[in-house]
Amino acid sequence: MASHRRPKQQSRARVTVLTTAAAAAVVLSANAANAAPSPKLSKDQVKSKVDKLYEEAEQATEKYNGAKEKQQKLQKEISTIQDNVARGQEDLNKLRDGLGSLATAQYRDGGIDPSVQLFLSSNPDDYLDKASTLDQLSGQQVDALRKIQDKQRELAQERSEATEKLKDLSATRTELGNKKKEVQAKLAEAQKILNSLTAKEKADLAAQQQRADRSSSQRVNLGDAPPASGRAAAAFAAAQGQIGKPYVYGATGPSSFDCSGLTSYAYAQAGVSIPRTSEEQATIGTRIYNQSDLKVGDLVFFYGDIHHVGLYAGNGQVLHAPHTGAVVRYEAMSDMPFQFGVRV
Repeated sequence: MASHRRPKQQSRARVTVLTTAAAAAVVLSANAANAAPSPKLSKDQVKSKVDKLYEEAEQATEKYNGAKEKQQKLQKEISTIQDNVARGQEDLNKLRDGLGSLATAQYRDGGIDPSVQLFLSSNPDDYLDKASTLDQLSGQQVDALRKIQDKQRELAQERSEATEKLKDLSATRTELGNKKKEVQAKLAEAQKILNSLTAKEKADLAAQQQRADRSSSQRVNLGDAPPASGRAAAAFAAAQGQIGKPYVYGATGPSSFDCSGLTSYAYAQAGVSIPRTSEEQATIGTRIYNQSDLKVGDLVFFYGDIHHVGLYAGNGQVLHAPHTGAVVRYEAMSDMPFQFGVRV
C-alpha cells in the first residue's frame, strides 16, 4: 500500500524572519529612493565650518598643553621625592648601623639590654612611646632611637606623597592622550570637509589664506603706540621675528607655534618666564580691560574661556599664531571676541 506523505513545510519562525527581512528591504529601498541627496556646501560654508573646527581644535590644544605641562611638572616632583627617599634611606641605614655598633659595644661590656634588642627589631616606634622602656636606656641610645624614629616617619610621608603624585601622573597622562585625540579628530574632520571641495575651490581658499597672511605682514598700520616696558618691547620684537611661521598645535618654536607657544617663546627671548598655556598666562601681571589702555607687547586674550592669546601690536592689531593652516601674523582684534589684556 502506497504511503501518502504531506510535503515538508518550512517552520513558522523561518517564514516570519524571511517575511520581515523582505519587508525591511522594501522599506529601505523606498527610503533610499525618496531621500534627497545631501546638499553640497558652498565654499563659504565650508570655510565657516572649518574655521569653527579649528577654533574647537585650539580649545582642545590649550587643554592638551596644560596636561602636558602638568605631566612634566609631576615627573620632576616625583623624581625629586624619589631622590630624597633614596638619600633618606641611606641616612636611616647609617643611623641603624650606629645603633647596632652601640649595642655591640654594650654587649662587650656585659650583654645587650633586652630593650635595645627590641629597638633593633623592624619597628622600634612602639617602644619609644613607653616611658618604662626609656628608663632602661642611656641618653645616647634614646637620642639615636629618636633620630631613627623621625627618619622613618619622614620617609613614610615622602613615600606616601610619591604614591599620590604617581596616581595623579597616571590620570594626567590619560587626560593628555584624550586631548591629543580630540585635537586630531577636529583637524581630521576639518580636512574631510576641505576634501569635499573641487580642485578650483581648494585653490581659491588657499589663495585667500595666502593673501590674508601676506597682507597682515606687509601692509599693517601699527600706529605709534608705545611699548608697555622694555621687556615687552623685546618680547614683541621677538614675536615679529616669527611672522610667517606656521601654526602647529603644541608647538613652542622656533620653527612653528601655537598661540600660547608664541607668547611664552617671545617673553622667554626677553628674559621673562611666563606660564605655558593661555589660561595660566591670564593669571599673571596686571589686567587691562579697556582696549584704549593697551600698549605694545601686552598679552591680549580672546573668547570666553580664554583659549586664545596674542601680543598687542598697536592700532587695534594683535600679533598671534591664529590656527591650523595659518601662519604667525597680524590681525585686527575686532575679528575675535576680546576679553582683556595683561601687562607682564
